[in-house]
Amino acid sequence: MADVKKNFFYSCILTSANYIFPIITYPYVSRVLGVTNIGICNFIDSIINYYMMFSMMGIVAVGIREIAANTSNRQKLSKSFSNLLILNSISTGIVLLLLIISIYSIPKLYEHRELMFIGFFKVIFNYLQIEWFYKGIENFKYITKYGLLTKIIYVVGIFIFIKEQTDYNIYYLLSMLMIAASAVINLWHTKAFVDIKISNLSLKPYIRPFLILGTYILLTSMYTTFNVAYLGFVCGETEVGYYTTATKLHSIFLSLFTAFTGVMLPRMSSLVSKGQIESFKELLSKSLHTLFIFAIPVIIFTTVYASQIIEIIAGPGYEFATIPMRMVMPLILIIGYEQIIVLQVLMPLKKDKDIFINSIIGAIWGLLLNILIVSQLKSIGSAIVWITSELIILTLSQLRLKKYVNMKVPTKELIHHTLWAIPCILTSIIISKLSNNTFYIITVGFIFISIYYYVIYIKIFKDEFVIRTIKQLTKIFSKRA
Repeated sequence: MADVKKNFFYSCILTSANYIFPIITYPYVSRVLGVTNIGICNFIDSIINYYMMFSMMGIVAVGIREIAANTSNRQKLSKSFSNLLILNSISTGIVLLLLIISIYSIPKLYEHRELMFIGFFKVIFNYLQIEWFYKGIENFKYITKYGLLTKIIYVVGIFIFIKEQTDYNIYYLLSMLMIAASAVINLWHTKAFVDIKISNLSLKPYIRPFLILGTYILLTSMYTTFNVAYLGFVCGETEVGYYTTATKLHSIFLSLFTAFTGVMLPRMSSLVSKGQIESFKELLSKSLHTLFIFAIPVIIFTTVYASQIIEIIAGPGYEFATIPMRMVMPLILIIGYEQIIVLQVLMPLKKDKDIFINSIIGAIWGLLLNILIVSQLKSIGSAIVWITSELIILTLSQLRLKKYVNMKVPTKELIHHTLWAIPCILTSIIISKLSNNTFYIITVGFIFISIYYYVIYIKIFKDEFVIRTIKQLTKIFSKRA
């Protein structure tokens, strides 16, 4: 477990940095570019993200799983890596051709062709980042170190080059260059671990899981990434600006827990391959406990103080983002639970078919609901689509969890956390009405919630996980000091 804790620490830093560094620049950028130009960038990025998903398909999950299974043998590791990289190269080549065709055949995309061509290179460098390889060999320290370096350069670039409303092209270009720098560094470093071979390839064993898990990701996007693209087409870039601003903080907090599930995937896969089912269940229970402790205080804080948070992050003109933000913040708990089941149970057990079926059902619901309500309800409608779709997927995934490892919903623990949350919620609402000073309200609210849950977890329940985590963090930061 020592390696898991270290990997989680590094992965948590890197994954959260993917969102925290942009949020550092967002208050500045949102004020300089304005809600419409921010919406244009996010609209185009949602389109490019779709092409990146088609390019990558299931390479991340398959790559981590296959690389983790061959880390002890350089020859086997090199063969697996080469096969996966070539397979990913083929899919990316097809996607780039389709992207070029789309730019010149779809008027809405041709209108923003400069951004789309920047996105073209973003697709290329995204596939060359090969972070799945480093996660598979559990070398989280390396990708964290260089990942942070490229993000620091990105932040500096934002404040140097973004000066006018018309600089939104430069803003998007900088995000692409950050990925490009990471890709070059990661590719160069692989020679220390593998030898890339393009002869005697055997792609067939990887094609099926690559396509199935990739299709799962694409179907899942019908109520995540597709929401943004569809909202842009039917309601315009300004509504995209509201919606993406509302979901930005959710993405940051969820990324912290995603870092944990990403670290656990190779470890859970290893336990399954060794037949250590009891250890597998023990780690699964700890994951659920971690989620409840982490998610509930965060949901309370971000939901109650949503308007103040929006004001600080984005400034004037983004008030319509408040309601969607309050709606999507509970997804930290919903998606976190869903990720535990999918990434820590179904994927290690290679239940790819179940994942695929669940995603089809969620995608159909997401697509239909987008068509029915988004044109009328706009950004609020997109939030409704996302929430209901995730709830459907979570319910179906929970049924699979009970079937394969005989674990039910931890109802008692969930009720326990909910009851203790009620006094915190009521007091937080009262605090939100005390003053018109945004920074004062946010500060007091944050301090209160932090103290409240410190007393609950440390003093009343003496939660071993929380106590141990605080001690470990204290030790890490005291050493660095």
